[in-house]
Amino acid sequence: MPLAKALELAQEYDLDLVEVAANARPPVCKLMDYGKFKYESAMKAREARKNQAHTVIKEMKLRPKIDPHDYDTKKGHVVRFLKQGDKVKITIMFRGREQSRPELGYRLLQRLAEDVQDLGFVESNPKQDGRNMIMVLGPHKKKTEAMAEARQAQEARKAEAKANPGRSQNPAEAEAPAEAPAEEPAEA
Repeated sequence: MPLAKALELAQEYDLDLVEVAANARPPVCKLMDYGKFKYESAMKAREARKNQAHTVIKEMKLRPKIDPHDYDTKKGHVVRFLKQGDKVKITIMFRGREQSRPELGYRLLQRLAEDVQDLGFVESNPKQDGRNMIMVLGPHKKKTEAMAEARQAQEARKAEAKANPGRSQNPAEAEAPAEAPAEEPAEA
């Protein structure tokens, strides 16, 4: 179609004539509302950025002679980080004579790796770095998958709250009886 006729057609329908493929022979053009097109492409780019995941490395520091309860607490943090799709750098800090016993740190790191093997894998094997021993764990699922699961769980909680508006979100509040106001003693 000649350019003049295409421009006339665009003006008639109150649209813009936009060149889609300039290198084609003949060049390909399209009749569209260019402002709407720009807005939609900007929204698509924004949505893509929103779903983009930033790789984060969380760090957890341990000592070779860690108490069992402290170990469980630190392991819980590592589990939470791996569930969120983050990598975890585990550092064992040696002090004084502990430096002569690196096998203690190695065994601790191996134990931690076995405890969380269903959520993550050893990305970087334990290696001595001066006074510290370092190991990196990577999650089995990607950050975007973890974010999508968290978003779905949040939407499910919102839907549940909408379905049952009278129920309290906190189970402790729902079970606690309402307190009656205390009566003041009568003055004589």
